[in-house]
This record gives sequence, C-alpha cells and structure tokens, in this order.
Amino acid sequence: MTAPLTPHDQPPHFPPYPGAGGEFGKPDARGTAVRAEVARGALVALLVAVCGVLLGLLWLWLSPRIPMVSDGKAVYLKDTEGEEAIGGDGTFVLIAAGLGLLSAAAVFWRYRAGGVGIVLGLAAGGALASVIGWRLGVALGPTTDIVAHAKAVGPKVVFDGPLELRAKSALVAWPAAAMLGHIGLTSAFGPREPEVPPPAAAG
Repeated sequence: MTAPLTPHDQPPHFPPYPGAGGEFGKPDARGTAVRAEVARGALVALLVAVCGVLLGLLWLWLSPRIPMVSDGKAVYLKDTEGEEAIGGDGTFVLIAAGLGLLSAAAVFWRYRAGGVGIVLGLAAGGALASVIGWRLGVALGPTTDIVAHAKAVGPKVVFDGPLELRAKSALVAWPAAAMLGHIGLTSAFGPREPEVPPPAAAG
C-alpha cells in the first residue's frame, strides 16, 4: 500500500500557458476578438464590393457617349474638339466618390465602434467595387471592336464609341472617399474615451 504524498512531495502546479485562456484547447478572449474583427472586415469588404455593380450601371447610364464615324477606310472622332472622351473618366470619379461616401456612412451606422478590420474592409471593398464597376461598364457598353462596328453601320454613319476609363487612377476614388468619409464620421460622431479627472494637488 502506497503512502499518501505529503504537500512537499506533490508535483508542482504550473500556471496556464499565456494565450491558452486557462484551459488547454480553449481560445483566449484576445484571439476571439481578433477573429471577430477579421470576420467583420471581410463582410464589409464583400458587401461594398458587390455595390460595384451599381457603379458600373450608373457609369454606363450617365457617361457621355463618344460619337465616331468612318469614311470606309479609317475611323475618326466625329467631334475632335469634344470633351466626351474625358467625360467618361470624370463621370466615373464622381459616381465612385459618391458611392464611397454612402458606403462609409452605412458602415459607420452599422459598426459605430469602428476598428482596424472595418477600415481595411472598407478600403479593400471600395477598390474591388471600382474594378467591378469599370469592367462591367465596359462589358455592357458599346463594343470595343471599333473597326467591326464601323463596318457594320457603314461609312458616314455616326455610332457610339466604346466606354473607356483612360485614367486608371480613377479607380482609387471610391476607397479614398470611403476612408475620408469614415474618418470624418468617426471624428465627429464616434464614441469618446471617458475623461480621467486630474489628480488632486498635494497639500
């Protein structure tokens, strides 16, 4: 029969490993918070990116058309001094910036506390939405095969040129406007840290 162990002979008790939450296999509170933050950021990015479909449709509808004409040998701009060619870029920037501000307001209303994941999701979603809107507008607009289009309509007949985004820097309009809008809303209406009263003066 084995004699009972005295307190001096019992094995030492080690504290739980940092980050193990006190029990093996259970995540700690910090890891849970990080995963929740990443999930919220991914959800925001996905929802904002889907709104790129609206950008593409609005750009296709509001962008000025580029009139072109063929003489049977080559294709020319009908109005060489017209501003329709650069009007498409300006229209894209204005629509993207407006939608970026709206998405920032919607995200701030849903997640007023903010967080790094929310901000990164808003920026990534805005960039994806810009690319989706650009490619969708080009795909749904007039054909990009200008020569085939000119042959189909015939010489001396005016037709619409393809919808193009000449300045690719316009793709940053949505994420830039969304970030600025979210920062402004957070600064003006975000939660405030409680003020700590100053320590009382000695004596």
